[in-house]
Amino acid sequence: MAADLHVSVGVAGQAVTATALVGAVAAPSIPLLTRRFDRKSVLLALTGLLLVSNLLAATAGSLAVLLGARVLLGIALGGFWSMAAALAMRLVPEPLVARAISVVLTGVSVATVCAAPIGAWMGELWGWRSAFIAAGAVSVLALAVQALTLPALPPRGQANLRALGALLARPDVRTALVAVLFVISGHFAGFTYIRPVMEEVTRLPVEAISAILLGYGVGGFFGNFAGGWIAGRSERHAIVAGGVLIVLLALSLLVAGTSTAVTAITVTLWGFAFGAFPVGFQTWILRSAPDQAEGAGGLLVAAFQVAIAAGAVGGGLLVDHAGALGAPAFAVVALGLGSLITWRYGPGARS
Repeated sequence: MAADLHVSVGVAGQAVTATALVGAVAAPSIPLLTRRFDRKSVLLALTGLLLVSNLLAATAGSLAVLLGARVLLGIALGGFWSMAAALAMRLVPEPLVARAISVVLTGVSVATVCAAPIGAWMGELWGWRSAFIAAGAVSVLALAVQALTLPALPPRGQANLRALGALLARPDVRTALVAVLFVISGHFAGFTYIRPVMEEVTRLPVEAISAILLGYGVGGFFGNFAGGWIAGRSERHAIVAGGVLIVLLALSLLVAGTSTAVTAITVTLWGFAFGAFPVGFQTWILRSAPDQAEGAGGLLVAAFQVAIAAGAVGGGLLVDHAGALGAPAFAVVALGLGSLITWRYGPGARS
């Protein structure tokens, strides 16, 4: 991609940054800007943006066009994730909400396992544009399925800036967002820099690292279902169970990260444990604000993005100054605190 667009690899990588930054802003904004529209129409419009984004990227002749395409993708993704859980809640009976969210989030795990290797394989055979063409075809399919199967979904609640302020005034919502900042920053600090651990501490070859990372994706796939099952009974227990497991796994890297077997098992189980967080936090925030589910979902997505950035920066600083094992150490502290907050103040905890 960099060679074709005549830019450096680092500059080309900013296409990913653009999507993330726009997504963080779009998540709380889209429910506000579309508050008067039927949610089915909004979903169809967001999927249409996804299709346009892929077509622009596939035909991009300059970095500016590619970045424009990625901005559209950020809007589509941010808007979708802010409303996905809220709409899932409207499509199923209340006892099945956690399970429905876990099914929606399974798409993330499938993408983690399949998209990157398939995209790389297609790029090697037919060039990087072929991956965007294939994504465009999938966008058309998604648009058709949504148009044919989704019922009318009139807007609910009063999504506006005052409503968002009122949401932040709710103790349960604030507690959930604080827990997200600790838990998710800890996870991403540890996992963003897991490759340096495998390279510098475990000293694994590239082939082994790739296989272990695939194990992480597979673990996450099954973790979504396990997390959904636990969250259906108690989202607090799901989050704490995932957090405590990752703390133990990060400690195992600090103690025995030189072992190939320990590292492989740790990374795979880490993916499994992380599967409890998206469904657990989504269920928590929805049940804390069922009357403003879309606004609460937008705040949750924004908190996730802030936590991802904080974890990447914090973990990176520790890695630079303390070595590769600095990131798992960050994960132990942050996830430990987040799990403690969830256990003490999460839904169902005794005050």
